[in-house]
Amino acid sequence: MVEAADGTIFLTLGDRGTGPDGLQAQDMAVAEGKIIHLTRDGSPATVLDGALPGLFSLGHRNPQGATLDLEGRLLVVEHGAQGGDELNAPEVGLNYGWPVISYGVNYNDAPIGVGTAADGMEQPLHYWDPSIAPSGLLVYSGALVPEWRGDILFGSLNSDFLGRLDPDTGADTGYAEERLATPETGRVRDVVEAPDGSIWFLSVANGAAYRMAP
Repeated sequence: MVEAADGTIFLTLGDRGTGPDGLQAQDMAVAEGKIIHLTRDGSPATVLDGALPGLFSLGHRNPQGATLDLEGRLLVVEHGAQGGDELNAPEVGLNYGWPVISYGVNYNDAPIGVGTAADGMEQPLHYWDPSIAPSGLLVYSGALVPEWRGDILFGSLNSDFLGRLDPDTGADTGYAEERLATPETGRVRDVVEAPDGSIWFLSVANGAAYRMAP
């Protein structure tokens, strides 16, 4: 869950494992595979014609991190299948493709959907192939490391690193990426910025929280 600047709440919901053979993430009448937008009393903050009340965006597989960037834009990271993990910036009423399009393949190596693009479906800001199982999400203020202002930090649940994406530098798959791997990182589940600008991350493998600062 993420609180927007206006006090409303964004709630991410995965497709509950329905996979490439199920289309719940494309069904606007159900909550699976969607971003839901609610007021603080639980009533819908977004209402789209023909959609479940509160439905904000659709076509998401398995979001594992969400945050706001420095301009208040919602960002999410989501697990793909075998490959095709994504960073997206959901906007109201837009379709992010799962399981019709994907940069990954199924676990038996069979293709997913129609390929990597289709009319009416959004492309990710960044994708990973092979999968890294991204988790947690932070857009850094630059308080202690000014050159990182606006950069996107996230954990990896299968490759034991803390990642950093620089939106100012592009690559074929999206943004330029740095991976910070140490004995302390292990499986990184979450990352947050403290009020003093230091960066804290939670290591599942070590069962500990760590503080990073210059």
